[in-house]
Amino acid sequence: MSQPYSQFRALLAITRASLKAVLRSPSAVIFSIFFPLIFILVFGFIGGSSGPTYRIALAHGSDTSNIILDSLKKFSNIRFVNADDSVALDADLRKGRITGVLDITRIIETSDQARYQVHFYATTASADKFSTFLPLLENTITRIDRARMQGASTTGNVIPVIRQVRKYRTIDFILPGQLGFSLLSAGVFGVAFLFFNLRQQLVIKRFFATPVSKTAIVLGEGLSRVIFQLLTAIIIIGIGHFAFQFTLVHGWMTFLEIMVLSFIALLVFMGFGFIVSGLAKTEGSIPPFANIITLPQFLLAGTFFSVDAFPAWLQPLCRMLPLTYFNDAMRKIAFEGAHLTDCWPQIGVLLLWGAIVYIAAIKIFKWE
Repeated sequence: MSQPYSQFRALLAITRASLKAVLRSPSAVIFSIFFPLIFILVFGFIGGSSGPTYRIALAHGSDTSNIILDSLKKFSNIRFVNADDSVALDADLRKGRITGVLDITRIIETSDQARYQVHFYATTASADKFSTFLPLLENTITRIDRARMQGASTTGNVIPVIRQVRKYRTIDFILPGQLGFSLLSAGVFGVAFLFFNLRQQLVIKRFFATPVSKTAIVLGEGLSRVIFQLLTAIIIIGIGHFAFQFTLVHGWMTFLEIMVLSFIALLVFMGFGFIVSGLAKTEGSIPPFANIITLPQFLLAGTFFSVDAFPAWLQPLCRMLPLTYFNDAMRKIAFEGAHLTDCWPQIGVLLLWGAIVYIAAIKIFKWE
């Protein structure tokens, strides 16, 4: 006698089959587990820090053996840098590469107390940093006073000396990162989907029946992407400059150098797109492959916040990513007034990445 049909068992069978299908889908696993985990880790590192990172130089002749300096060195987000070269130090101040220069002078010393005069030199280029560092410095001295039970302002007093230079705005940091974000996204996702669809629709196969060479096919499709994305870069920079006062130190010359840098970076990023289009078996597998390449760079390459905000052990990884070098070069050219010839270390690394990526793309890329 046949058993009655069990809707419950059918439900379990469907659930089991569907779960297997989900677990076998790279897109589902990566978007549901991998991406949220990456975001949690990255923002956990940022949130676990003790605030912005300050790069401080000690003035030549400053007292280096005192309780104020010892207390500041206990902060994990204060990093003391070499200040031997006065010309380089002044350039770093003017360009906002360091928060400021600290000069601590001992003015009173007795058997039971010591008093210091603290000069802090900075420029408006680092206004976003010194505006929070100064209260931290003053609070540190206040805590020392309380610990010594000597009352307020007995250990030392802070004298800020702020020099007026170009004002560093938030847009001067954010816009280069967003432009790099746009170029990387277009280079990877745009090229990957484009060439995958051309293969799927047999467009490339039809090209083979014509005298058009493979090189012309790749260059033609790639050139259209480059032109479109450079137009996008012009719009981003134009809106940033005219609407939000994004700094272009040398005007049109700076703009043209940024466009050349963007062209180089876009060619490199498109190489990643060729690799993804060759690896992908289905259209649905393109986003997981592409995001494995792009997401770490979006988060770790100084796109939204400085690389210095990450733990010291993670920073070497950040400095291996090609987008990091585009962002660094972009900020040096736009705000610091550097030229392309001054950014050869960053451009050299981008070109090295380009050579590696295109060698891999040639081996992986499929025409059919």
